[in-house]
Amino acid sequence: MTTTIDTTVAAARASHWAPELKALADENRLKIALLLADQEHSVRDLQDATGLSQTLVSHHLRLLREHHLVSVRVAGRSNHYSLCCGELQTIINALSTTSRTACR
Repeated sequence: MTTTIDTTVAAARASHWAPELKALADENRLKIALLLADQEHSVRDLQDATGLSQTLVSHHLRLLREHHLVSVRVAGRSNHYSLCCGELQTIINALSTTSRTACR
């Protein structure tokens, strides 16, 4: 059976997802996304969990927000972050449970 590939649709999807995947390609941002896949976290929680400075955690969260990958909830003087949507959570959870050797 031959499958027809719609290159226009593939190109549009690749164009849409490439910047978001590039944002997740940084090890620290991916680590933050993996932590947020489980639950909402404050900057301080993420700082403690990653060992990164507050400035660096905030920098990575800003980039993730710019790509609409995380959302923020303000609670008093603290910001709490979560993944943007269930679909991204599913993808991140799949990454966290897949071993590198599974795809070889």
